[in-house]
Amino acid sequence: MSTEMNAEVNAAGGATTLPQPKSKSWSHPLVELTLARIREFIRQPEAVFWVFIFPVLLAFALGIAFRNTAPEKLRIAVASSAANPAETAAAISRSADLQAVVLSPTEAAQALRTGKVALVVQSAAQQTGASRSFDYRFDPTRPESRIARLAVDDALQRAAGRADVATVRDQTFTEPGARYIDFLIPGLIGLNLMGSGMWGLGFALVQARTSKLLKRLAATPMRRWHFLLSFMLSRMGFLVLEVAAVLAFAYFVFNVRVHGSLVSLMLIALVGSLTFAGIGLLVAARTQTIEGVSGLMNLVMLPMWLLSGSFFSASRFPEFAQPVIRALPLTALNDSLRAVMNDGASITANLAGIGVLAAWGLLSFVVALRIFRWQ
Repeated sequence: MSTEMNAEVNAAGGATTLPQPKSKSWSHPLVELTLARIREFIRQPEAVFWVFIFPVLLAFALGIAFRNTAPEKLRIAVASSAANPAETAAAISRSADLQAVVLSPTEAAQALRTGKVALVVQSAAQQTGASRSFDYRFDPTRPESRIARLAVDDALQRAAGRADVATVRDQTFTEPGARYIDFLIPGLIGLNLMGSGMWGLGFALVQARTSKLLKRLAATPMRRWHFLLSFMLSRMGFLVLEVAAVLAFAYFVFNVRVHGSLVSLMLIALVGSLTFAGIGLLVAARTQTIEGVSGLMNLVMLPMWLLSGSFFSASRFPEFAQPVIRALPLTALNDSLRAVMNDGASITANLAGIGVLAAWGLLSFVVALRIFRWQ
């Protein structure tokens, strides 16, 4: 037996006194649980990829695909049955925005139906005197077809000798803030915060339940809210890096700038991150299997992917759906991020969106706390 563990004989009563273990510094369960969540995240390479690398790759791919370049020429078909089809096609092709080809009536109809051309020019059914007349066949629900109709008519009218009665000049500009990439980056940040908050926390919670870890944690001296809140707080440890990775890439590659306050942007991102962490906890509060939580996550997230204006404006949806769309947490987050980044709005101008996020986050956490089960 070592000297530290040797019994000391009491001279009076012969009792033995064993040495007491060294005291350790006490730490709050919430702190320890939060640190454990952070370590667990760092040790998962796939989680690091989806949170930090995937959003950058997505921004790069979409930024290249929708970069600001000169628009492609609209393809126009001239039916061979039209009067002087080659001359008509040449007159149309003089426009810098149009490219005309001569096709048979059947081929022209097929090309228009399949979207290979925006408009078909054919001779009018009834010719008026000696002047040439044309029929424009196009789909009015296609924006490029409506544009093609105006451009083709202008080209043919000019070829027929029409002169402008007014002198006009074009003043063009290309400025950051009005490009698609400027619209896209805040939406990608919002999607990333939603995905990492819900998938990251929801899967971790269900995985701990299926591996019986929650059953063991239930016997430890901590409260239920300690455990659930630690998941939400662990998100804050990576929030700055998460947002900074996308912003830095967008700035150096596409010259995307933040016109508002970085502090306001980070505060909105923080509220959004905690909101989706709370929703993720709610979805996983009683789910027993990975398959079950996957289905529920997709059920919650997919409508927001489509409706909340991440890749295109939510105003494209019908007016009767707008109140529901504006009430979605991802819509509030995307709109607030864009207001700060592109419009330079202050934090006070986004209080309505922050209120929507806070309401969703608080309600989700409270309900998750009430219905949560360890097993």
